[in-house]
Amino acid sequence: MVTDPIGDLINRIKNAQMVKHSSVSVPYSTLKHAIADKLAQRGFVKSVSKKGKKAKKTLEIELAYTQAGEPRVTHTERVSKPGRRLYAGAGEIKPVQHGRGVLIMSTPAGIKTDEEARKEKIGGEMMFKLW
Repeated sequence: MVTDPIGDLINRIKNAQMVKHSSVSVPYSTLKHAIADKLAQRGFVKSVSKKGKKAKKTLEIELAYTQAGEPRVTHTERVSKPGRRLYAGAGEIKPVQHGRGVLIMSTPAGIKTDEEARKEKIGGEMMFKLW
């Protein structure tokens, strides 16, 4: 049993890209689906789809690579962990890697990227950074 499903998701994506897989499959949850959709919007993954029915649902994530064949995700950093949740107000959110990366946040308005949270002036739990 996985005690940190979000950490598991980002590590599976990063590890699959490092060995040049075309896609990765993870156990389904609505939170993981929302996070994967945000990553697809920012271009870190190609597409996201739900497979299976009832208890056997999985999330199929098609991975994205650059023109040179390099992985789009090279580093991940879990900010808020199960034992220590970290929160930030709208004014405390800083760009990741000078705008090349993304900070995924859980806000009262749903899952948001750092850009969206700053634009909408809402804070929340800083889940992880990815670049």
